[in-house]
Formats: sequence, C-alpha cells, structure tokens
Amino acid sequence: MEAMAEKKARRPAKPSPSDEVSEAQIAVHWQEQNYFAPPKDFVAQANLTDKGIFKRFALEKFPGYYKEFAELLDWYKKWDKIFDGSKPPFWRWFVGGKINASYNCIDRHLAKHRNKTAIHFVPEPENEAVQHVTYQELYVRVNEFAALLRDFCGLKAGDRVTLHMPMVAELPITMLACARLGVIHSQVFSGFSGKACADRISDSESRVLITMDAYYRGGKLLEHKEKADIAVAEAAKDGHKLEKVLVWQRHPGKYSSQTKLEQGRDFVVNDLLPKYRGKRIEPVQMPAEAPLFLMYTSGTTGKPKGAQHSIGGYLAYVTWTSKYVQDIHPEDVYWCLADIGWITGHSYIVYRRFFGRLRGRAYPSGSRPPLAHRRGARRQHLPYLAYGDPRSAQGWP
Repeated sequence: MEAMAEKKARRPAKPSPSDEVSEAQIAVHWQEQNYFAPPKDFVAQANLTDKGIFKRFALEKFPGYYKEFAELLDWYKKWDKIFDGSKPPFWRWFVGGKINASYNCIDRHLAKHRNKTAIHFVPEPENEAVQHVTYQELYVRVNEFAALLRDFCGLKAGDRVTLHMPMVAELPITMLACARLGVIHSQVFSGFSGKACADRISDSESRVLITMDAYYRGGKLLEHKEKADIAVAEAAKDGHKLEKVLVWQRHPGKYSSQTKLEQGRDFVVNDLLPKYRGKRIEPVQMPAEAPLFLMYTSGTTGKPKGAQHSIGGYLAYVTWTSKYVQDIHPEDVYWCLADIGWITGHSYIVYRRFFGRLRGRAYPSGSRPPLAHRRGARRQHLPYLAYGDPRSAQGWP
C-alpha cells in the first residue's frame, strides 16, 4: 500500500489554469537558432539533393527559375511569358498558357496509376469503413458530378459557386468537378454560420450553393442543412438570389437532416447522380491566369475579403513545394491536419501533385495513438491553425 501511495504521489498533477505558460515564457524561446540535422539516410532519399539549390534559385535569376515549377505540370499550351509585373499588384504568371487543374490532379495519372489510391478517407465515426478512392474511381466520380453541374445547373467557365461542406470525400470531388469545367469555387469552412456563408455567396455572386445534409464532429452528427436555408435567406436580403442548392447526403440513400428540402430549389445530389452515370466531360482548356477558386478571410477583422487564386501560378507553386519542400514521394501516404476550408487544405490536400490524403482528428495527449500513425502515414503537415489545447478532446480544426 505504501509503495502504491508513493507511486501515486510521484504522478504529475493535472494542469490547472495557473500552470499555463505565459506569453513572456514563450517569448524566451523566440530567439533560439539551433539547427537539427536529419539522418543521412533520410537526406539521401529526398527529392531535393542539389547542393547548388541556392544558386539555382538566386534572386538575380528571377523569374526565369519559375519555369522549373511549371514544367512539373501538363499544359495544353505553354506560356508566352513567365511573369508580367507591369500592373502591380496584379501580378500575372505564365501568361498565354492553357491548362486545367482537374486534368493535372487526375487524368494525367491514369496511365500509370489508375489503380493507385488517390484518397484515403477515414470517416468519423471511425467504426465506419475507410474509403480508398483510386484515381480511376476519382476520375469517374468527378466526371459524373461535373456533368451534373454542367447539364442540370447550367454552369460554365467563369461562373461562381459556393461550397459549404465538411471534410468528406465528396468535397475534393466537388472542387475538382468545378475545376474541370472552369467554374470558380469558394469553399466555406463547415463550422462557419449560415450568415457567414451568405456573405461569401453574395460577394462572389454565386449561382449555386453546394452543401451536405449533416456531418460528424466530436462524435455527434451535426445538423448542417439548416445553415443552407439561413444562407439563402441572408443572401436574398443582400439582393442576391441563388438558383439552386445541391445537398450531398452524409449517408447515401438516407436524408440525415431535420430541415426540409424546398421544392424547386433544393436538390439531393445522390438522387440526381444516377442520371449521369458513365458521363465523361472533357476538361476545359483554361487560361493560366483564369481564377481557380476564391478564398475569403475569416471575417474577424471586418467584412470577409476574397483573394482570387489563378490556375497556372498557384498550381505550379503547390506542385513544386509538395515535391521538394514537403518531399512527398509517390509511395507515401500523406496526412494533413488542415481543413480544406483553409488555404493549406486547398493546396496540400486537393491540388498538390500526388493526390493522396488521410484526414484525422486531434486527441488528448496520450489518450490513444495518433490517427496518422495508425493509418500508416509517412508524411504529415501540421499548419499553425491545427494546434489546439492538447488537453481538449476536440482539438482544432
């Protein structure tokens, strides 16, 4: 008994508010400049082993070296000019080039990697079956949904749509279907309110809202369709009327929302898709400077402000950094904690070169093995927004 009492006494006490690290204590470490060299065998297998990298990308060689970024992509037409800075701050990259993001993320991989897994979707709750979506299946599903967007919604290149979707496999499928048509998408983080969604709908003048009936978070199935109704109503107050609301089902074949569908406006995607089985949509050849998507600020500093990301420059940068900075190899399972609602999620889950992903949640420290490790991830990306209280069962995002 005495031994047990002594062991219990040695256990660290649970953290209390008084134990929290102060800003001053954190600031002490800001000036640390220590470097920790990776193991030699890890360095040897890296994609980037050129010791002359700094000379290769020296400032005096700008913008010529960005040709190397763009040559990692497939182009319908090569650019006439790498960079046009004649009208700052409206910089233009790969002027005159023609490209399609959906083709680069899917089609060009089919010849060699048709049966390779493109998406590992680990759902919540974890007792549901893991979805392993191959490049071939991704190609089929993106084409069918693109056909629905084109033929049922009448969407075309240059139109805008707003997405208010959680982290499900249907989200990258939706984004890539939009990119295939040249339709500009704006993804709103699913945790944002209907009013926040409406602000972005009105500002972008979106024709269609794409959402989901419900989704899981923290072990609970959350109502989501009601936010779509709020978004439609609030956008109407701003003088903007949506044409259609497309609703994905979290459980195909079952409507999981308590909010009713409005006749003539709301349509369940899972009911419509059978009409487009086997449809194939040729990727639209888009100018490199055409917008791929809009990304809005969170709104914490006033009205949300939209940043427009063009196809060629954005895709080239994401592809190069995925290969050489994140050092992603074709055989890797890559895991990113960012939500696709943020730019990190767009870039390094959906639009990077090797399209593999594994989505997980944060758990209390020591409570269970990290999801990424349990699923065999060899590359991880933890953006600053991913860090939350390690004592929180929710974590962030």
